[in-house]
Amino acid sequence: MNLPDGPAARAALPARRPIRELPDELISQIAAGEVIERPGSVVRELLDNALDAGACQITLRLAAGGVRGISVEDDGAGIPADELPLALRRHATSKIHSLLDLEQVGTMGFRGEALAAVASVAELSITSRHAGQPHAMRIDARTGELSPAARAVGTTVEVRELFYATPARRKFLKTDATELAHCLDAVRRHALVRPEVGFAVWHEGRLVEQWRAATSEQRIADVLGADFIAASRPVGSQAGPLRLVGRVGLPEAARARADLQYAYVNGRHVRDRLVAHGVRSAYEDVLHGQRQPSYVLFLEMPPERVDVNVHPTKAEVRFRDSREVHQALRRAVEAAIAVSRSADEGSAQPADAGVAASLGVPAAGMPAAARSYPAWQPTAMPRVQGALALQEAGALYGQPVPPRAWGHPVAEGRSPTGPTGTGPSPGGSVAEPAAGYAPGGLPTGIASAPVDPDEAWPLGRALAQLGGAYILAENRRGLVIVDMHAAHERIVYERLKRDFAERRGAVEPGERDAPAGIQAQPLLIPATFAATPTEVATAEVHAATLAQLGLDLSPLSPGVLALRSRPAALRDADPVALARSVLAELGQSDTGEASTLVQRAHDEILATMACHGAVRANRRLTLDEMNALLRDMETTDRADLCNHGRPTWRQVTMKELDALFLRGR
Repeated sequence: MNLPDGPAARAALPARRPIRELPDELISQIAAGEVIERPGSVVRELLDNALDAGACQITLRLAAGGVRGISVEDDGAGIPADELPLALRRHATSKIHSLLDLEQVGTMGFRGEALAAVASVAELSITSRHAGQPHAMRIDARTGELSPAARAVGTTVEVRELFYATPARRKFLKTDATELAHCLDAVRRHALVRPEVGFAVWHEGRLVEQWRAATSEQRIADVLGADFIAASRPVGSQAGPLRLVGRVGLPEAARARADLQYAYVNGRHVRDRLVAHGVRSAYEDVLHGQRQPSYVLFLEMPPERVDVNVHPTKAEVRFRDSREVHQALRRAVEAAIAVSRSADEGSAQPADAGVAASLGVPAAGMPAAARSYPAWQPTAMPRVQGALALQEAGALYGQPVPPRAWGHPVAEGRSPTGPTGTGPSPGGSVAEPAAGYAPGGLPTGIASAPVDPDEAWPLGRALAQLGGAYILAENRRGLVIVDMHAAHERIVYERLKRDFAERRGAVEPGERDAPAGIQAQPLLIPATFAATPTEVATAEVHAATLAQLGLDLSPLSPGVLALRSRPAALRDADPVALARSVLAELGQSDTGEASTLVQRAHDEILATMACHGAVRANRRLTLDEMNALLRDMETTDRADLCNHGRPTWRQVTMKELDALFLRGR
């Protein structure tokens, strides 16, 4: 296309406007677009100010979902009368006075923009009484007029007709019910992190929410409900200067939406990709499909290690050491959800009842290796049946038992012995029986003690096999139903992960981190594909990480990448689709290193191996083999769910069974 040129074309261009300084009111309205999106944004900013003022009780009153009216009353320190006009000016604040204060800010607000931004798009007035003053003073933001008023020590901020000065913005608001929900969510976020403060929310003269001052645990229960407490585990960890506390939902309680995820950094609610990714990575092999975990986590660190001055809404932060934060979150959450629900079944108190004295770490955060249950005592059998029992146990892995073991059946009355998590591994490769069974179908690595099995075995005593797929067992609460393939798959998978890491010396036994690289299989003909500039840049920056994953990926020409190798264990995978997915994940990673991605690739391969090595449906098991499987489940991390996030067992209580047959009615 030919563009016009010459004097005639230049004359057709619009006349140039001179550079001018914008008026203060327009500057405030532009800035308000970054800070104030809806009534919920106003509520958030006003609650920040009330909490910074030391309020112990905050009352929020709304009209029409906050569109027609918002009033926030607090019993904080109040504002001196001579400072009220200054409080309405842009970038006027009492929170910081120098760059050093900004780098170590500990208050919720600090930018000094909120009141000026709200006043530019709505009618605003402040009534405040400072301690020592005889009465309160009220200032109207539009006129700047000061007048005496009556109220106790504290501050009341009233906002009316939001966005009346910018009608175009008001058209983007939703229904009153929707805006009310956003306002309630803003209060909820503040209430969770400040349990010592009481909150009350009124809408159109009706009390809709009230949370009295309480403990942190009680406040979480009050705000999120008893169901969340019942379906979650406490978290407590200390990693250098980082301290993490809170609660994380059990994998089986995951939700379809990410609407129950609350993360705080030094008391400030944040929506940070790094934090969300760190938590999500702990759930990688226990969530089914696209389910979302629920959590309330409070991360504390020195203020100088986090930059909160990233966005006007203060909902985004930047960490000095992002990898340290990511790893701390992943490991703490992983430890909390690793414990099987069977630990609760086998104890008089819930698994999270105890708290470590030093850090507040719950007993539920203890790894399975630290727990012990009594050994399964096999039923006595004649020596002639010993060989058959050994063959049955070996068949669990699709592997015949070596003939040399046939002449050594387990003696009657003796506890089974064998490799444990701290001794030699029972299986150095997939071909070996590494699922936690010694010859004869007996469990290994379980401490022996002469105890009453009905009281000590969380998953109970095996009764029978149903439909070739389920194990029926009886414990003190009633009936336990176990999906034997799913349960055995998890046992094999966890054992393979531990053995894999220990053999390579990558981490301490029982820990998870990035092991050595995956074996690569060269492609006879390189697979080429068109790539975006982002994908090309990611392939160049993360070349070493891609090599660890078994992917030899390099630019062939501008806009084209060539894949010359892929993981040897994934021969059936589409190499181009695999490369694209890895590049997309690396491009989104903010950790600086891709250790989590490397670990995930290893885990996927091991999960495939475990699935093929687990006992199959319609495989008949003896009672001893069934009991051995139950005992291994009790000492295996994440045994509640298989590698694909499906449940491995369910409890049916006696009360539920009685209800089925109308007993006691």
